[in-house]
Amino acid sequence: MAEAIARARFIRMAPRKLRLVADLIRGKTVEEARDTLAFTIKGAAPVLAKVLNSAVANAESKAAETRQRIDADEMIIKKVIVNEGPTMKRLHFQPRGRAARIRKRMSHIELVIGDS
Repeated sequence: MAEAIARARFIRMAPRKLRLVADLIRGKTVEEARDTLAFTIKGAAPVLAKVLNSAVANAESKAAETRQRIDADEMIIKKVIVNEGPTMKRLHFQPRGRAARIRKRMSHIELVIGDS
């Protein structure tokens, strides 16, 4: 089994915040990454845990199609990419008739797991 990919697109969280947590799990095994995400106190941790679980499910599904046995906890996170998605622009009204722009950023996540 080579590798499995999971993607999450249009996540309503800034890429900068997601990259902080993505850097913690890059290169670790799936088991270590799950433990790290479970005890990380950041809003991005549950989002990345969901993508990681999706990648593991994709790997198991791919292995079942070819009738192979895999140990998902021993797989390694090869690549975690957090790209910037579209930005929603909103107005925040200021004193004296002015307005400031608020940028609500979105992210696209791609996670690849594979054999060691």
